[in-house]
Formats: sequence, structure tokens, C-alpha cells
Amino acid sequence: MSALAVQALGAAAEAVERHLPDLVQDAVASRLFARDATLWGPDAESEASVRLSWVGLHRSSRPLVGEVEALREELRERGVRRVVLCGMGGSSLAPEVITGTAGVDLVVLDSSDPDMVRSALEEDLAGSAVVVSSKSGSTLETDSQRRAFVHAFTEAGIDPTERVVVVTDPGSPLDEQSRADGYRVVNADPEVGGRYSALTAFGLVPSGLAGADIGALLDEAEEVADLLGADDEANPGLRLGAALAGTRPLRDKLLFTDAGSGIAGLADWAEQLIAESTGKQGTGVLPVVAPADGSPTAGLASTDDCTVVVLAPEDGDDEAADVEGAGSLVAVSGSLGAQLLLWEVATAVAGRLLGINPFDQPDVESAKQAAREIMEDGADGAGSPDLVDDAVEIRAAGGAWWPEGVSTLEGAVDALLGELDPDTGYLSLMVYLDRVEHAGLAGVQGDLVRRTGRPVTFGWGPRFLHSTGQYHKGGPAQGVYLQVTGAPGQDLAVPGKDFTFGEFIAAQAAGDAGVLADHGRPVLRVHLTDQDRGLAQLRAVLAR
Repeated sequence: MSALAVQALGAAAEAVERHLPDLVQDAVASRLFARDATLWGPDAESEASVRLSWVGLHRSSRPLVGEVEALREELRERGVRRVVLCGMGGSSLAPEVITGTAGVDLVVLDSSDPDMVRSALEEDLAGSAVVVSSKSGSTLETDSQRRAFVHAFTEAGIDPTERVVVVTDPGSPLDEQSRADGYRVVNADPEVGGRYSALTAFGLVPSGLAGADIGALLDEAEEVADLLGADDEANPGLRLGAALAGTRPLRDKLLFTDAGSGIAGLADWAEQLIAESTGKQGTGVLPVVAPADGSPTAGLASTDDCTVVVLAPEDGDDEAADVEGAGSLVAVSGSLGAQLLLWEVATAVAGRLLGINPFDQPDVESAKQAAREIMEDGADGAGSPDLVDDAVEIRAAGGAWWPEGVSTLEGAVDALLGELDPDTGYLSLMVYLDRVEHAGLAGVQGDLVRRTGRPVTFGWGPRFLHSTGQYHKGGPAQGVYLQVTGAPGQDLAVPGKDFTFGEFIAAQAAGDAGVLADHGRPVLRVHLTDQDRGLAQLRAVLAR
């Protein structure tokens, strides 16, 4: 393949052929790069008018390269050898991809789990610098993490203003308070939404401080900007957008598989971008990051509603990869910087084809509000369990789908899976635990695909709330949801607040389950009263 290439087969190729002439005729690409806010209709125009600066970040972000390098040297002189990023969603996923691909270490703390937060606090605090990233400046998870690190630095006799770097929009509450308190603040472009912010300060500051070559990343994006802004049928952004959202009938599951792209975690970043941008008004396309081992279609009874997305090596041949059982396939290759801009363009194009606003996220806000209300009530939102089976408590959120006679975890899981539509449904496993400590739990995803014959997503909470969480509630009503929470090994207070991290993550889980239930989605809540025993019990049931 060339430096940036999109190859489509089957239904995806038919979608490209169907939509590409109109996309070119309507000058969608050049209008996008000219920041034309009318591309998505009148209802989206107000928001789009202040969300399109990402098309020029390959140039406008250049001043950050020198600024970040100077700050990195300054921190090195202070003994910093470890960088921690406190951020959620778009503030954390892009830096994770950039540093993972560059092979440099970055600790990404995008959780409220007290055990995970404590681990990040206790590892080499004396050699750590912390980047606190929040676009709004009011993200509660990030504020709680910031408070924990400031407290830990202070207790250790380290001046936190010398170790904490803040990235936020100008004029945000975090911007104003941080400057007043003497912290180093880097402002991001306020006219870029969080999930499109990979090449803003949110993506570049933590990545550069960790050691990634952010100048080269911007070079890669700049090399393809003219190509992506051209009204031409060879434009890979138009081709990819048509392949993702232009199939008829719409194949609304995207099965991502990496065939040696060399880009670490690109599918996880694209998952947030696509799911949160398109999952609304009862439509959208659901990215499914397939298990690493084996074919993305393995275990599926049918792929009629799926398009396989192959992340191919940059130096591969010019033929799209062959995946058994894929009636619709698109293979994408290119450097990281080029693909960050490519996927953003394609997602904006997909929004136009779907007739939705790709820049808002109404249902993310609803889950946040539900969590806040639970915390204000001084409760964790759990309520009484519907049943207890050894080391797990089981609740059916909403309860409308809950059958009589269920008395075990196995029976409850069977009942939930019984709600799964065999032709269009998907299962979402949502796990509110330490994603580092319990990373192996993701292995049940493949078991569940084989068991159900349907696509299965796996998300770590609260991380996924800023990603597929929007699609779960705003997208088509096809999913069934298995939520896993657990009693922490040891809770941790949030300094200066009247709640703990354990109470916070419990409220986030309960709030999300409540909103899903309000939308009529079947939700099973499994709480591990003893994490070790409960996980063993759960894994045995899920892997059956």
C-alpha cells in the first residue's frame, strides 16, 4: 500500500462506489478543510462552527514542539523519570496510542478505581511528573486524580507546582485556578472537541514529555493534509467514511483487527472517536475491537451486519487483507500521524452520511449527571441485590427483562444473553475494576463471542463512558449489558472532598446502569464482594 491507503471489498466497496461521486460533487472534503459548519445540516451548525479547528492542527500545533521539549528538559533536571497522565476519553486515549507506538513509557490514569489510583500514586512518586488534562476543566475523575497527586506530593515534601502540568482550554475553571496557584498551564485549542484532539496539547504535551517525537507526528499529518482535503475520488478520507457508514442496509458493527500495523492501540482510539461521534438519534456504527488472537469473525454466526476493519502494515501490498466470512471489508494503512487525521476526516464524513451531528455527545452528559445525583444523595446507587451467589451480588437494573426463578449467577447471565437478538444484537461487557491488575479478564471476550455468535465489546469503566458509553444509550437499541463492579482492596479518600474513590466509581457504575435501564436496555449488574473469588466465579460462568 501507499503511505496512506484505504482498500475496500464487498459491501464496503459498493458503499464507496455509491457515495463517492456525490461526496466529490458536493465538495465535502474541501468544505471540511475550509471549516464549513453547514456540512451536517442546520441542527449541527452551531456546534460544528466551533469544533473544526482540528483540520489545521498539523500547522497550528507546531509551537508546542519546542515548548514541550523545553519543559521536558526542565523536568529532567528536577529528577523526573516517569510521566503520569490524569485524563479521560480524548485526553488519554491519543497519548496512549502515541507513546505506545513510539515505545516510550507513559502511565495513563483514566480510572476512579481506588486500587488503580493508589498504584499510580505509590510507584516512584519522587521521580514522577503529572499531566492533568481536562478540556472542560471540570471533569470530576480528573479533578479527583489531581487532588490525590497534589496531596501525595505535598505529604512527600515535594512542591506540586514543580511536578504538575495542566492542559485545559483557556478560561476553564481549571485554567484559572491553576494559574492562580502557580502551576504550569498549557492551553489547548478551544475549537477542537475532545475526541478530535489527538494533535492538540491534549495529545502532544503528555506524549512529548514522555519522550515521543511529536514534531515527526505533525509532519506525518501535514504530509497527507492536502490529499485529505481534495475533492477527488482518490481521497482516502472520503473512501473510508463511505465504507464505514454508507453500506445499504447499514452494517453498523465495525470489527477492528490489527494485521501488523505497528500502531499500538489505534483501534481503541478509533473506537472512542467513532462510537461517541456517531452513536445518537437511534443510529450510528459500533466499533468492536476484536480479541487479539484469531480472526475478527471467529465465532460469529453471521457477519451480515458487520464490516471488518483491517489495520494493515504501512509497507504492505496493495491488496486488502482477506478475512474469512467478511462480506464487507476495509483495510487501512499509513503512519500514525496520517491515520489520526484520516480517521477524524472519515468520522466527520460518516456523520454526514448518517445525518447526525458528529460533534456532540448528549448521552455522555446524562450518565455523568446520574452519577452526580447519586453522590449528592450520599448513596452508592447499588440498592439491595436481587440475589446473592457466593462472592457475587446480582442486580437487574430496570428489572423489566428479569425472569422469575433465577437463583444463580449462571442463571442470571443466561437470562441476560436470552435477550440478545441473534441477527442484530451485541453484548457489552463493562468492567469497573483496576484495568492493569485485571487485564486478563479481557480474555473472556472471545469466549462470549463463541457462546453468543454475536459481536462482543469489552470496556473498562469509567474509561468506556467517554467512548462506547454514548453509543450504548444513543445508538440503536440492540445491546445487552453486563456490568461488573467490585469491592476495592482498600478504599482511598479524595483529598478535600467528602467522598472516596470507591464511592465515586460505584456511583458512576450505578448512574450508567440507571440511564441504560431508563432507555430500555437490558442491564445485569454483578458486584464482586470478594474480588479474587468473585472473578474466578464470574470467569467460570462466562467462559462456559
